[in-house]
Amino acid sequence: MKTGKLVLALIVQTTLWMGAMALALFWPAETWRWPQAWVFLTIFVVGGFGFGAWMIPRDPALLASRLDVFQKGQKGWDRLFLFPFLLLWYVWLVVMALDAERWRLSHLPLWANALGMVLMIAGFAATLVVFRVNSFAAPVVRVQSERAQHVIDAGPYAYVRHPMYAAAALYLFGIPLLLGSWIGFAVAPIFLIGVSIRAVFEERTLAHELAGYADYMRRVRWRLIPGVW
Repeated sequence: MKTGKLVLALIVQTTLWMGAMALALFWPAETWRWPQAWVFLTIFVVGGFGFGAWMIPRDPALLASRLDVFQKGQKGWDRLFLFPFLLLWYVWLVVMALDAERWRLSHLPLWANALGMVLMIAGFAATLVVFRVNSFAAPVVRVQSERAQHVIDAGPYAYVRHPMYAAAALYLFGIPLLLGSWIGFAVAPIFLIGVSIRAVFEERTLAHELAGYADYMRRVRWRLIPGVW
């Protein structure tokens, strides 16, 4: 994809994504005066456009793959996984907006909101580290043979096989803390279980189709957390 089209796709897709999340938060909250939600959106806006601006001159192929949620060659089970996952994501935001702002069922202190913000930023920072070492970090499960994909074992991949999922765990638990929803916090483990299951199926695909991945799995024992799993 040419640079101009890549920039346009980044702007359009990121804007639509941010708009959808803003709608999922502020509409059920019935107010725009929700500082925690604005902080949440700011982190995602800076992260979304920041990652894109970083990738365009350094790794445009990675950005192009990140902007395509459904791709040719993607495993059918992964398509079935992503749709309910994305749907649950927006339902989760709506529920947190109702809980924290409209119905005010949860009451989290400011330090918990601040901790959530820190976890979100840490998750995005860890994701950037992954992008720096893995040009094949697409959002879908498929072997990118057209780009001569090979096993990545540098950086965080020397310690866990799925560092991006590990990074996601940080902001999955940070988001409900920032937004102030205990109900949202209780739902967060469902997302973590989902990505953990996906990690297992992804490994089976890579071990079967990507040369050297089975050996990599033997060298790096842990999937998400060293010493745990």
